Amino acid sequence: MKIQKLLIEEKDEPPSYETLSPLRTFLLSPHNEFQSFRQRHFPSATQENWNDWHWQLKNRITNLSQLKKMFRLSESEHTKFRFQDSALPVAITPYYASLIDPNDPQQAIRRAMIPVAGELLVSPGEAADPLGEDGHSPVKGIVHRYPDRVLFLVTDYCSSYCRYCTRSRMVGKRTKGGMKQWQQAINYIAGNSAIRDVLISGGDPLTLADSQLNWLLGKLRNIPHVELIRIGTKVPFVLPQRITPELIGILKNYHPLWMSIHCMHPDELTTEAKQACTMLADAGIPLGSQTVLLAGINDSVETMKSLMHGLVKMRIKPYYLYQCDPILGSAHFRTPVSKGLEIYQGLRGHTTGYAVPTYVIDAPGGGGKIPLIPETVVGRVGDDLLIRNYEGNVYRYPDTPTKDSSVKICEVMQCV
Repeated sequence: MKIQKLLIEEKDEPPSYETLSPLRTFLLSPHNEFQSFRQRHFPSATQENWNDWHWQLKNRITNLSQLKKMFRLSESEHTKFRFQDSALPVAITPYYASLIDPNDPQQAIRRAMIPVAGELLVSPGEAADPLGEDGHSPVKGIVHRYPDRVLFLVTDYCSSYCRYCTRSRMVGKRTKGGMKQWQQAINYIAGNSAIRDVLISGGDPLTLADSQLNWLLGKLRNIPHVELIRIGTKVPFVLPQRITPELIGILKNYHPLWMSIHCMHPDELTTEAKQACTMLADAGIPLGSQTVLLAGINDSVETMKSLMHGLVKMRIKPYYLYQCDPILGSAHFRTPVSKGLEIYQGLRGHTTGYAVPTYVIDAPGGGGKIPLIPETVVGRVGDDLLIRNYEGNVYRYPDTPTKDSSVKICEVMQCV
């Protein structure tokens, strides 16, 4: 292993902050714990300030001095800040920081937000761009890995930075793109008629101003062959104040519009997050979740089942459970693949299929998402297929013989 130096203290600014839409406030009064946190750490802030997403962005926790005032930092957390040249900055919205246990460095949200010494260790197989996104980028901001869909990276800014972020190499860099760069990406999409599905991501696109989102969505919706627009975001769980009636009014204009929301632990399922997701769902936006499997955070059947059940109750369909990508300094987050299969096995059949995400590895080097499931096809007896259910019981299914006798059961199993 070798030491990786990372930058923590650098502050980044929200994209085109000067163009943010007029102040709008969240509709729900904060809980007592939020009020207590605000009074302790932001005594001059009013409840109206707390409920305003602009205030939340302006007052993010971004440096060691702020963290030390709010949390009793461990030696590992202190150690990380001694190194000053880093890829991924620290940023936590006050709302999300209020969910962090000030005394327990092993608490889920705290581990996902506050860097530790483990980030300094680069293990074999890790890479800055493990998914090979840069090699599949025909124009800046576009990743074109699948035939009929593209990833459109519209910003490198997030309201809060997850320490296991796949794009830790690029987020928080304050690079100036804006409409000129977006237009080049839109021209690429418009010039490729095979593209029917566009996933808008970043960074977090919901940190853009209403006017910017409206412009982007309008340009994409005017491309005849773009059938589906998706937005990838964590905002409803780290900055629920952003989901305003004005934003909802814009999003509703561009159906079919889907949203993939990153959620990693039941502690994120607050009343405020539920309100934000309810507003989105009531606007006719189908919601799906994307969860990264993380060691010591959500790597148990009990925790994952609680999360998935909570998401379903919030009208969010669990979509993907990702094996953590091998970014630089991520070994302390990654579990063995066998743990993911164990969790999948503990969900499938034991709860509704609506609450079971697809467990995938995003293949290194740009191979795309590859689903992983425990073996359910166990063999044949004559023409009968032997299949295993969630309890481990084996059943015989009277299969229709294949016309191509060269197809063997081992080949079938590889495709399952």
